[in-house]
Amino acid sequence: MSLIDEDEALIAAAVKGSAYAWEKLVKRYEPRIYNHGLRLTGNPTDAMDLMQEVFLGVYRNLHRFRGDAKFSSWIFRIAHNKAVDMNRRKKLMTVQSKADDDFDILDSLPGEVKTEPEHRLNEQQLNSQVLRMLAQLPMEQRLIVECKIFQSLTFEEIAELQDMSVNTAKTRFYTALKKLKVVSEEANVLSQD
Repeated sequence: MSLIDEDEALIAAAVKGSAYAWEKLVKRYEPRIYNHGLRLTGNPTDAMDLMQEVFLGVYRNLHRFRGDAKFSSWIFRIAHNKAVDMNRRKKLMTVQSKADDDFDILDSLPGEVKTEPEHRLNEQQLNSQVLRMLAQLPMEQRLIVECKIFQSLTFEEIAELQDMSVNTAKTRFYTALKKLKVVSEEANVLSQD
């Protein structure tokens, strides 16, 4: 049974009231939605809040899922909309402060277990660097980078998700990559000083 078929079976069972099917759907998508939120917000607390809002929204509207698209596309559309709403409410996305640098992001990742300290340190440093770089982008560019790189969506899917033309999606993506390159080069220059 493919992942799509299994999702459809779980959705049908969850709509009929199966707590087991709902729990299995949540466990399947929870890490991906959390990581998506973490990259968009740059903040573990906001990412957790976003994830909770997404699953609450999915739970309330699961009966409306028609299967026209993959369930993963549908749930990420909800996550996208909730992230935009959260950004509007906050007006500014918070950038991780120096005090937060001591926070171990991996400790808050659902379902992730890393046992080797060196591996954990490398992952934490990489995650912190990625989050700081993404935080330098405006939200509309950050969303496109998230969708293209981390969710592996096509430009057509991104355009549909964000209600824009394919060319606008491409332009924002490549503009974001240029900004990320500049940010990365500036960070390398500073680290060499």
